[in-house]
Amino acid sequence: MSRRVVVTGARGGVGQRTVSALLAAGHEVVATDQLAPAPDYPWGEQALYVQADLCDAGSAFAVVSGADAVVHAAAIPTPEFHPPHVVFANNILSTFNMIEAAVARGVRRFVNISSETVPGFIFCSRPLDPVYLPVDEEHPVTPQDPYALAKGMGEQLMDAAVRRSEISCVSVRPSWVVHPRDYARYLAPAQRDLALMKRNGWSYVDADDLAEALVLSVTAEISGHQVIYIASPDNLAGRPLSELVREFYGDAVEVRPHARPDASGISCDKAQRLIGYSPTRSWRDYLGPGSQA
Repeated sequence: MSRRVVVTGARGGVGQRTVSALLAAGHEVVATDQLAPAPDYPWGEQALYVQADLCDAGSAFAVVSGADAVVHAAAIPTPEFHPPHVVFANNILSTFNMIEAAVARGVRRFVNISSETVPGFIFCSRPLDPVYLPVDEEHPVTPQDPYALAKGMGEQLMDAAVRRSEISCVSVRPSWVVHPRDYARYLAPAQRDLALMKRNGWSYVDADDLAEALVLSVTAEISGHQVIYIASPDNLAGRPLSELVREFYGDAVEVRPHARPDASGISCDKAQRLIGYSPTRSWRDYLGPGSQA
């Protein structure tokens, strides 16, 4: 069934691909971002574009009007390049305004883009290791930085929304999102220095696989608020996960059962069960099996 879906952060990499994936699936899309549409706006009359600052509650209520679902991708995507108060204030206030508007307007599904950073060890200031790998949705959550803290609190906003309304929410925690242009620029260098990626369990997700997961999250039969990880099934090193854990963590991190030797350090078992997530893309499609040497 076709739905009217609002996509926030539509000029970002994830937002753009999500708009395209929703249109390809037959949905009506309202794309919104705080920036004006780009000169090469790709969707023509297929998607309505609305320029809006979602930290303003009135703007959030305006863009949500008439929507069946929201995919909230708008955020400052890292704590590294903005003052902490700017990261936290932007990310938490825009999420608060959007979920408040969605509840008030009777929206039925809210897909909240959370983050793999929520457990706290990716951008930690004081040393913090994962308790176990692959990480799943039951892993303890102890964030230190403003980005992970805001994302974790965004998930709590989803909990509150389903307590007081009929809305259902999916908080998607993507791994490191890699776009086609990024495999050679960023992932290949990470393969050559695997210590750089130990904090997220050498995991990644292709941007188009993520966009397809977000489309599935819009339409999946769920109730309440569900948190799911999204990652590729393989790790970016192309090596056994247990071997990587021993090399970079020693005995400090438990290795839990996983489906394949070269598994990601993030488990997507729940996403597979809940929304039918089935990624099809790998770094090998872009770099080849010998590129990490």
